[in-house]
Amino acid sequence: MKIQIAGPGCPNCLTTEKNVVDACRELNLAAEISHVTNIAEILDLGIMRTPAVVLNGKVVISGRVPSVLDLKSILEKKRED
Repeated sequence: MKIQIAGPGCPNCLTTEKNVVDACRELNLAAEISHVTNIAEILDLGIMRTPAVVLNGKVVISGRVPSVLDLKSILEKKRED
């Protein structure tokens, strides 16, 4: 699974990245996690509000900091697909 956190590196973006890492660890989920900070790349992903979380190329969260619980729910559903 490929997970991208999109945002310029603000505190909310860093919190989102930490929550993604924590959710993956709690689910024992191996994922390729990266942080996209380039504004042009963020726009290419179709993101207008950050922070955002992109799973396998699909934006699943935008404009808010997701909790670890929110992320675990999303990741569990994606893992089942």
